[in-house]
Amino acid sequence: MGVFVFLPLVLPLTAWPIARLAEQHLHPRTATGLLTAVAAVMALCSTVCLALVMVVGTAQLPGNPLPDGWSDPEVRAAVPYDEVVGKAAIPALCAVVAASARALWRHGRVRRRAHRALAGLPGTGVAVLPDDVPYAYALPGGRRDRVVVSTALLDCLEPGERRALFAHERAHLAAGHHRFLLAVRLAALANPFLRPLRTAVAYTAERWADETAARTVGDRRTVATAIGKAALVSRGTPVATLAGLAAPGPVPRRVAALLGPAPVVRTWPPVFTSVGLAAWAAAAGTALSAMSSANAAVTMFLILRTATPL
Repeated sequence: MGVFVFLPLVLPLTAWPIARLAEQHLHPRTATGLLTAVAAVMALCSTVCLALVMVVGTAQLPGNPLPDGWSDPEVRAAVPYDEVVGKAAIPALCAVVAASARALWRHGRVRRRAHRALAGLPGTGVAVLPDDVPYAYALPGGRRDRVVVSTALLDCLEPGERRALFAHERAHLAAGHHRFLLAVRLAALANPFLRPLRTAVAYTAERWADETAARTVGDRRTVATAIGKAALVSRGTPVATLAGLAAPGPVPRRVAALLGPAPVVRTWPPVFTSVGLAAWAAAAGTALSAMSSANAAVTMFLILRTATPL
């Protein structure tokens, strides 16, 4: 395997340029899909390679349950600096698994608690809660997807701005933005180098909903005003993997984008532009990461199979 086993751990650096440029130059829908796909593939590849390195490290520990042949010099030679790197991979992979499990558990717990809190209300697509705390968010799952909003936030908005609020939250539900947000959150936990992509997707998902709401309402300025007012008073969503009108982030940039012309929809940016080159660099890094992890997995499988006594 050689150094190829380490490449997926650092190749997410190739996606940093597109993480920033996609926010500025791609349609939010395109940017969200592209960045989420890149993050998910790179996170999976880096986790696979980390697991392969951990196998070599675990085989060196006394009393481990692995076959004795897995600690042979021929197996350890497949990973450079096996004695140090192999053992360091054990706590690293345990930390990734623990952090990912905690994020999934918290995401599920918040959704279950939110649905239980709405159990006594009519089964409509909008749940208005009498609460002095202003908030609004899209709640997927349960018997049906619902928009949850407090009376405190509705009291801060004009009728047109309320329509923008509901259009924004329904756009989150229709496009399944919670899945994108959860995927990039898990990816960033698997590999810290992917955190810029998580931040970018949190922004582009909101911009995607902004543009959908603007088309629904027919007035970009009204949507911008609603976002600005909600950001000033709202406490946001109960968990980062749920989406809402006043989600944390660069709200002034969202407002400025809505006050300008609607973005052009492109499936892929032009090649000879900064965003086009960055997109191809990210695509190449993702492909190289996938090939490196696949090569490392196959090589390790063959080595371990040879070293395993019959």
